[in-house]
Amino acid sequence: MEVLGGKVALHSPPGLKLFLQGELGAGKTTFVRGFLRQFGYKGAVKSPTYTLVEPYHFAEKPVYHFDLYRLNSPDELDHIGLRDYFSAAAMCLVEWPEKAGTRLGQPDLLVRFEFPEVGRKLVFEPETRTGEALIKTLK
Repeated sequence: MEVLGGKVALHSPPGLKLFLQGELGAGKTTFVRGFLRQFGYKGAVKSPTYTLVEPYHFAEKPVYHFDLYRLNSPDELDHIGLRDYFSAAAMCLVEWPEKAGTRLGQPDLLVRFEFPEVGRKLVFEPETRTGEALIKTLK
């Protein structure tokens, strides 16, 4: 998961909105760890389950890691200034995006973490031209 997260980061443009869906323990945070390591982050990467968002700053590329698992209502996002995080320069990686209802809008890329009978399966679903371009560079 870390290696794959790093490969996605390598080709991710500023402004990317990436949604990560899957069960607890599916590898979403490990994927994010690999994404951040690609930019040189060496510290611990844990899911911001209680704070909802963890900021990381790399040169002119801020990356925001959201974990909305404990969100009780999409209205709670208004209290953290959600709109301020999503900018043309920032990359936003969101775990449990479905908890936000429609507040987050459409992702550029949705990554679904699935458990078939054996192993794990990741399904990449581009939702915008940015997402489509990212998928093409990953192939």
